[in-house]
Amino acid sequence: MSKRISIFGAGYVGSVSGGCLAKLGHSVVLVDIDKVKTDIINSGKSPIIEPGLDDLLSNGVSKGLIEATQSTEYAILNTDISFVCVGTPCTKHGCLDLSNIYAVVNQIAKAISKKKDYHVITIRSTVLPGTIDACIGIIEKETGKKNGVDFSFCSNPEFLREGTAIHDYFNPPYTLIGNNDEKSLEIMKSVYQDIEAPIYNTEIKIAEILKYINNSFHALKVAFGNEVGLIAKDLGIDSHKLIEIFIKDTKLNISPYYLKSGFAFGGSCLPKDLKALCYYAKAQNINIPVLSHVMASNNNHINAGIDMILSTNKKKIGIVGLSFKSGTDDLRESPMVLMAETLLGKGFDIRIYDKNVSLARLHGANKSFLEFHIPHISKLIVDTDKFDEMINFSEVIIVGNKEPDLVERIKKAVKEENKIVIDLVRIDPLLVTNNNYHGICW
Repeated sequence: MSKRISIFGAGYVGSVSGGCLAKLGHSVVLVDIDKVKTDIINSGKSPIIEPGLDDLLSNGVSKGLIEATQSTEYAILNTDISFVCVGTPCTKHGCLDLSNIYAVVNQIAKAISKKKDYHVITIRSTVLPGTIDACIGIIEKETGKKNGVDFSFCSNPEFLREGTAIHDYFNPPYTLIGNNDEKSLEIMKSVYQDIEAPIYNTEIKIAEILKYINNSFHALKVAFGNEVGLIAKDLGIDSHKLIEIFIKDTKLNISPYYLKSGFAFGGSCLPKDLKALCYYAKAQNINIPVLSHVMASNNNHINAGIDMILSTNKKKIGIVGLSFKSGTDDLRESPMVLMAETLLGKGFDIRIYDKNVSLARLHGANKSFLEFHIPHISKLIVDTDKFDEMINFSEVIIVGNKEPDLVERIKKAVKEENKIVIDLVRIDPLLVTNNNYHGICW
């Protein structure tokens, strides 16, 4: 079913969105304060350079599906959905400038006050979480109308690349809609019903921040690739051949693995190999600021966990999991060992449980690492049959390994025994920071 849609901002995102929506059969009113832009669009031409956009806009105008205006009131009164696509630049200090957003929303508020019908306002511009909450406040104050009843706000970020924007619009990885009510969700779904891509519905704040997360990750990948290229060139290696092989690993390298928020990395491989690569680069005077700061970032995360413990003002600590990850007895570079060492040094009384770590079986580098950091470890390790005893002893329980058989016991400690739990691995995906339960990243 076609919709009547107004788009505020006839720049890059607005013009592309308008042309594509018209191709899908929707009726589009493009709104811009610049008369030159509106005149160009009404003449059937594109105000920006983007392959294929001239044809889309020309076809849309000739079929009566696209028109452009400077009047916010006209656009609101003649449409049911509004997309806000104005620019959100950064100031010279890096602060996000939302003045364009708020200016448009104030204009929309004045127009909606004259409208009886329900209206959906969708922020497509890239904004930080909290922006839509502020916009809702602006319209409710101006009109006396209620969000979710008389109007609704949605977040629908765009993922368009210049030069391939039209292709990207019709072939997205998914369509993301952040909203708070079913009515606006169903309306937004109908806008995209002819695009073959999954539609994900989420809370508004997640939708608002996702574009920033995406682009920050893309920027990180570019920096990573460039730093690898500098090292490869110094070694006489063709970096493109190297990366071609690197990206063929879609099980780990290009995959969801290692991207879930949690605790610091450790083990016998990641810290060692990262340090060795950074040392080589430093010895060759190759500047790799991204890679050389990864260990510092990892250490900061360990310190964040320690700060959470310190903030409890409790001294009796039970640690569940000592190895660098569950299902292993590898203690080398384990962040849990480093955390335990720090707590001991600060005078905490600690007990440690790890079903995979047996002092009798430890040998070699594993044993040396543990004894170097925690010389009196044998007095702190708790046997399996003493786990409940450790829970009873502890005022604070630190969960460093995900052991399914212990989840219910730990949850009971929070709910029934008033123990404080600091979870570093998210033992239960439904748990979020609340009362005595604290997740390090959730």
